[in-house]
Amino acid sequence: MAEPCLEIEKDPAAARRYTARGNLVVVISNGTAVLGLGNIGALASKPVMEGKGVLFKKFAGVDVFDIEINEHDPDKLVDIIASLEPTFGGINLEDIKAPECFYIEKKLRERMGIPVFHDDQHGTAIIVGAAAVNGLQIVGKDISEVRLVVNGAGASAIACTNLLRSLGFKKENITMCDSKGVIYQSRGDNMDETKQFYAIEDNGWRTLADAVAGADVFLGCSKAGALSQDMIKTMAKDPLILALANPVPETTPHEAKAVRADAIVCTGRSDYPNQVNNVLCFPFLFRGALDVGATTINEEMKMAAAHAIADLAKEPVPFEVLSTYGELSFGPDYVIPTPFDPRLIMAVSSAVAKAAMDSGVATRPITGWDAYAKQVKALVA
Repeated sequence: MAEPCLEIEKDPAAARRYTARGNLVVVISNGTAVLGLGNIGALASKPVMEGKGVLFKKFAGVDVFDIEINEHDPDKLVDIIASLEPTFGGINLEDIKAPECFYIEKKLRERMGIPVFHDDQHGTAIIVGAAAVNGLQIVGKDISEVRLVVNGAGASAIACTNLLRSLGFKKENITMCDSKGVIYQSRGDNMDETKQFYAIEDNGWRTLADAVAGADVFLGCSKAGALSQDMIKTMAKDPLILALANPVPETTPHEAKAVRADAIVCTGRSDYPNQVNNVLCFPFLFRGALDVGATTINEEMKMAAAHAIADLAKEPVPFEVLSTYGELSFGPDYVIPTPFDPRLIMAVSSAVAKAAMDSGVATRPITGWDAYAKQVKALVA
């Protein structure tokens, strides 16, 4: 056993050849913001983290340990996680409450030389980005001109809004609301820096109903029933509604289409069309990042993932998907692929790997892309 140890001592990159590190991701949580359950603590969050590990392995062949940490202090949590770098090829942060999650991810990205990814923020953002790009294309709207209303100002809402801006939405066309209503500059309460960044000039809008009138896109990361039918009636022609509250969304497709037949509706629910599900992204994002030895997951890689997912929905749907879901074709009820589309691993992993190489964060560039596609497909065959 001494020889591989000595090789790794001389060349740390050799750890990928001699150990499992190159295909090993850790799912880490302190259980402070578990989806639909809230702050239930580290131990109670373990079933969710174990389930996340199963999805990594099933969808992309990525090995996972889950680690639940009894620590609420952000700096101590950063120290603990950073100390694990010799063991893992990537860090998936999960269910850590805002605003601490922003600080923790930022500090870890600064300190660590491996990908660090808070899926609650960026995984959701990537799927939302894909849905927004396609939804607006279907109705012929220019992404740089549409007006967006975001209901919610937590980790997911902020990350989604940031990525939508990277994809072409203009900051001056974005209105964000929180539990107190519209976020505007002279509101007076103590707003964190992310809310301050998105605070609009005071134009008299105070409520979600005020903001959503005339809006082209609604993004909800808030609570059940927040978007009423009366509000939906006031939206612009061909509205795109991304209602992501779980388990009950801000509105349902049935409720929205009852008053606006021209609406495109996406939710987080598997029993409705257009499910915004992070499993469309995170296994394949890490697959591509690991395979090129990426030192980080940057904005270019996230945008590449969003575009790859969006593009896949425009292609003919394979038989194995149709046999499960029935008739599917690109349009208002199919703006993003289904989670069980076998093409995702090839499309998204390759796009992410290429983006890592193009943006200079890959340490092991891929040269044979056809061979790579066959390699990743075989992982889940």
